[in-house]
Amino acid sequence: MFTYKKHFLSSFLRKLYIAAPLLLLGTAATAQQTGGAPAPSIWDNALALTMLIISLVLLLVIALLANVVLGTAKLHFDKQKKSDSATKIVAVLLLFLAPSLLHAQDAATDAAAAAPSSIGGLTPLTFWVLAGVIAVELLVILVMGLFVKRFLAKEKIAIAAEAGIAAEAKPSGFKVWWDKLNSFKPMEKEADIDLGHNYDGIRELDNRLPPWWLYGFYVTIIIGAIYLWRYHISETAPLSKQEFEIAMKKADEEKAAYLAKSANNVDENTVTILKEPAALDAGKATFVQMCAACHGKAGEGGVGPNLTDDYWIHGGSIKDVFKTIKYGWPEKGMKAWQDDFSPVQIAQIASYIKSLHGTNPPNAKEKQGDLYKEDGAAPAADSTAKKDVVIK
Repeated sequence: MFTYKKHFLSSFLRKLYIAAPLLLLGTAATAQQTGGAPAPSIWDNALALTMLIISLVLLLVIALLANVVLGTAKLHFDKQKKSDSATKIVAVLLLFLAPSLLHAQDAATDAAAAAPSSIGGLTPLTFWVLAGVIAVELLVILVMGLFVKRFLAKEKIAIAAEAGIAAEAKPSGFKVWWDKLNSFKPMEKEADIDLGHNYDGIRELDNRLPPWWLYGFYVTIIIGAIYLWRYHISETAPLSKQEFEIAMKKADEEKAAYLAKSANNVDENTVTILKEPAALDAGKATFVQMCAACHGKAGEGGVGPNLTDDYWIHGGSIKDVFKTIKYGWPEKGMKAWQDDFSPVQIAQIASYIKSLHGTNPPNAKEKQGDLYKEDGAAPAADSTAKKDVVIK
């Protein structure tokens, strides 16, 4: 057996010596670049050297495992080593050589272009090829290890059979772990936990609860005690009803904040009549302060037109009134108020003006403009209505 292994190792080392010039050729190919200074070689990169060393170490492990597998399986290594082993070794070495050749090809292109993205100083292709080689080697080692384990198990059974001893079936790792987790008793020890009660052939055993179930029960008791103290004794956390009330209050606050924010987005296309007393009071206060000089404190009209009748110069809908206040009619003496009032304030003023309809204040100014009905019907202009250059 020693001669056999020695022959294998010497043959393997000879193949490595023959393949070494291929690796040196890869280094030379890396150094070549079209027209200019040589590109950085893969051998100058610490990450590349580390990955190559790992690949070589794994390659040696594969070679040793291959020797063990072949020896354990009693294969005719002398007939297959010249073809199979040489082919595998050369194939792996060509994988080592490929990144260097690809790196040399990329170097000629990169000379005239900006530096590409890299991984640890390596081109992505080079890095992933090396990583792929290492992954394949690890997979090969895993598979060969499983083969060794299987061959050894068969050999152990064969030896036991020759000796006339029944081979003991070893339970799987999962079964051992599961039995230990549940504290299962082996079949041969069931007599120790038999309570002597037999019900139609069903024996009663004194089995304990699984530890994980028992410990889980203890944990629920501890959690329950903590819950009782926190929610019902110290009252440091809200109950479900209190949580609901807190959530609803928060939702109301968020809704009010949203409505207050979205109210400022109102314009002449989206405005609607405000009927809330607070909004109308705010509109009245602004109207009396800023608009009464032209339209009167009760909207009866003065320099400006009467705002309480059915006649409007520029439309009597809430959108028309909003638009008139916002943009004004400078050529007719009505200034634009959009720089003085917010959209909400303009909507409040317009809603207050609409609330003055039909109040018939004393000293009301004569009709001006066109008759307007709230249903949208706009009859022809009243011939008795006096046209005025002042708008409302």
